[in-house]
Amino acid sequence: MRALCVETSPLMTEFDWSAYRPGADELRGRVIAITGANGGIGTALALSCARHGAELVLLGRDGKALNSLADRIEDAGGVAPSIAVLDLENALAAQYDETAGAIQTRYGRLDGLVHMAALLGILAPVEHYDVPTWCRVLQVNLTAAFALTQVMLPLLRRSDDASVVFTTSSVGRKARAFWGAYAVSKFGVEALTQLLAEELGGSTRIRVNAVNPGRTRTRMRRQAYPSEDLGSLPAPEDVIAPYIGLLGPAARGINGRSFDCQRGAAAAPSAAAGAQQP
Repeated sequence: MRALCVETSPLMTEFDWSAYRPGADELRGRVIAITGANGGIGTALALSCARHGAELVLLGRDGKALNSLADRIEDAGGVAPSIAVLDLENALAAQYDETAGAIQTRYGRLDGLVHMAALLGILAPVEHYDVPTWCRVLQVNLTAAFALTQVMLPLLRRSDDASVVFTTSSVGRKARAFWGAYAVSKFGVEALTQLLAEELGGSTRIRVNAVNPGRTRTRMRRQAYPSEDLGSLPAPEDVIAPYIGLLGPAARGINGRSFDCQRGAAAAPSAAAGAQQP
């Protein structure tokens, strides 16, 4: 199943990723960091970025999974990636600084930063939502994304064509009952995308956009919809082409936009608010 990425912001002239086909060397020479690379869409994206020539920094909390992914990338002929074990729920400021410092030492710059890591939390009414879970979800999905972007900005400024891509959700645009901290965090991601795009767009070569992958065959989707037939959903590798496009030269000049990767989300956003999650 091929994903169709449709731009949803009324501020942008039409841009349809359905015709986009990345070249074999689309990301050649670019240094790209991906959070949440140890599973799901993050893993699929890392493998695809490597196939298209990128040098990768794999970030996640599961060092064993990251090392296994690094082996897969090298076995497929990709450049040996760097690994940064970073627990976004509990990491201290010094660990963010150490990660940025290691990238500076090895690469001297950063051309792309993709925020894929996320927690679903629980589905519950606000009246009964567990406060510690609320804080954990906001920390991983929003606060850590802010902190990591902030510490990486000096490296991104060193790039001739830098791209930051956040991962958003339909419930981050139109709230749906019981989605709690996850929905609130994704509303925050949408705001952070716009805020950074406004601040950086006119004075730097850094572009900032967001992507909603839509309903995808992942562990998080299973957590949200335990009785759903996952086999009927797109696989992670089917929804990553827009990420590749936004990270590469095809998206130069595209800034402050939020994209849907499955047409149903754009065609009927109110009806799709639940169907696209997470």
